[in-house]
Amino acid sequence: MTPTLEALRMRGFEGLVPFAGLEAAEIPSDGGTCAVVRTSDAAPAFTATSTAGWREKRDPAVGVERLAEKRVEGAEALCIGKAETATAGSHALRGRLRQYARHGLGGTSHHGGRYVWQSTDHASLLIAWKPGAHLRDAEKALMGEFETLYGALPFAHLAH
Repeated sequence: MTPTLEALRMRGFEGLVPFAGLEAAEIPSDGGTCAVVRTSDAAPAFTATSTAGWREKRDPAVGVERLAEKRVEGAEALCIGKAETATAGSHALRGRLRQYARHGLGGTSHHGGRYVWQSTDHASLLIAWKPGAHLRDAEKALMGEFETLYGALPFAHLAH
C-alpha cells in the first residue's frame, strides 16, 4: 500500500492539518510516525529562497534544479518520519511536529525535511500522524513501500 493520503487514513493516521494548524491541533504527546502530504495534482513549483531558519550559519535553501531533481512524480507523501516517546534528549510527536512547523517560519531547531519550505504551496501541505510503538519499524515500512513504488526516497528526505 503506497503512502498516499487515503492509505494513511486507512492505516489510522490522524491530523491531516496544514502546518499553520499544528499549534491548535490536538497532537499526541507520545511517540509516533508522521508524514507530510501534498494533495494538489498540479506540478509543484519551487522558490530559490527558503522560509526555513538557517542552521549553523548555513542557508537551508538549495538550487531550484536540485528540488526539481528530487521531485518524485505522482507521489503524495513528501516526507515520512518518526518522533520517539519523550525522554531526555528526544522529542515526542507533538514537540517534533511543532518544531518542524516553526522551522518553516525561520526557527532553527528542526532541519530535516527542509526542502518543503521552498515549495510555493507549503502552506497547503498536510501533516498526518499516528501514535504508536515500534516507531523505527513503522517508519521503515512506510519508507520501504515508498521506495518500492517510486524507486526513490520521498522528496524532502536527504538521507535514509
